[in-house]
Amino acid sequence: MRKIGLLGGMSWESTAEYYRLLNEGVRDALGGLHSARIVLSSVDFAEVERMQVEGSWLEAGSLLAAEARGLEAAGADVVLLCTNTMHRVADAVASAVSIPLLHLADATADAVTTAGLSTVGLLGTAFTMEQDFYRGRLEGHGLKVLIPDTADRALVHSIIYDELCVGRVEHSSREALLAVAQRMVDRGAEGIILGCTELELLATPGSLGAVPLFPTTRLHVEAALRFALEG
Repeated sequence: MRKIGLLGGMSWESTAEYYRLLNEGVRDALGGLHSARIVLSSVDFAEVERMQVEGSWLEAGSLLAAEARGLEAAGADVVLLCTNTMHRVADAVASAVSIPLLHLADATADAVTTAGLSTVGLLGTAFTMEQDFYRGRLEGHGLKVLIPDTADRALVHSIIYDELCVGRVEHSSREALLAVAQRMVDRGAEGIILGCTELELLATPGSLGAVPLFPTTRLHVEAALRFALEG
């Protein structure tokens, strides 16, 4: 079994889901007392969030690149950046190590295209929805990507940072999030990407009826499990 390097803490709420899902996946695949071989580097999210707000992406990239080098030195065979938003600096992380980085947007796009869809709505932080680093990666797989309007983007961003990242899971926010998703479906989205790892604390496949939701944390974990258990 290959060793998985998790670069997490952004936020730790979703990183805990990565740890749980990876271990459950190995247990289900191998049975018995098997668990995943994992090394984890968990950063202080307050520091990273400051860099996001200031637009200090070079500084953030240097920080996460150094953490990735630490994972490689600890024996990791692959790196998972456990956050959609910080894939803004994925290239800096990937270039800092000699082991592969499994890109979250690639795993998500593979799932969408396998489902036979071509137009999806994207929910996430304002950085993920509005900047090109994530949408462009999805579009590179041939997908058309819709995002919410300005007010809805601000609402989703607030739910993520003010509630989910600090452990608050509110029923009213779940309903508001699904309403935002439905408005994108009304505009032509065939499925909705939960493009923030914390959003799976609010919504799961089936939450929007027959409209498929793509849970990026689970999709990322599935890609990592295939890599770790290959052969």
